[in-house]
Amino acid sequence: MSETLIEPAAASRRDFLYVATATTGLVGAGAAIWPLIDSLNPSADVLSLSNIEVDISGVAPGTRITLKWQGRPIFIDHRTEERIALARADDDNINLIDPATDTERAQRAEWLVVIGVCTHLGCIPLGQNEGDPLGQYGGWYCVCHGSIYDTAGRVRRGPAPRNLDLPPYAFTSDTVLQIG
Repeated sequence: MSETLIEPAAASRRDFLYVATATTGLVGAGAAIWPLIDSLNPSADVLSLSNIEVDISGVAPGTRITLKWQGRPIFIDHRTEERIALARADDDNINLIDPATDTERAQRAEWLVVIGVCTHLGCIPLGQNEGDPLGQYGGWYCVCHGSIYDTAGRVRRGPAPRNLDLPPYAFTSDTVLQIG
């Protein structure tokens, strides 16, 4: 049996070719995948809507307004003392589908800010306009499948599995609300 000896120069040349080939392959794969990864970033028009400021000084108590944020409706409710009392009266209700207190849902008692999309199948609940059905709890009513929300945006009757979602928001002053 004869063994073939590899010359040291040939071994180092072969190692160099392996490393060079692997490096070229990795750089080529990275260059091919980068445009795909970069396309997953939000577009400029979406980024421009990621933070919006709303002047709420002209919204009278008892009025609800709707605006658009990241393609979704935002319900802003300038709640009256009556609506606040209705919401807080049920804070200890153990029969809520998704229990949460009114204080957990509203940063300021007189202002409720929620994403106006039903958590069941994504319909837009009624209750923002004068004359809309509010349901028996005075909040919002989803006509698609009958979900009813109270004045804190909590689901009171399903099939919605959870409360109306809360967007990230903050009061930058007494009259300016920043969403996003």
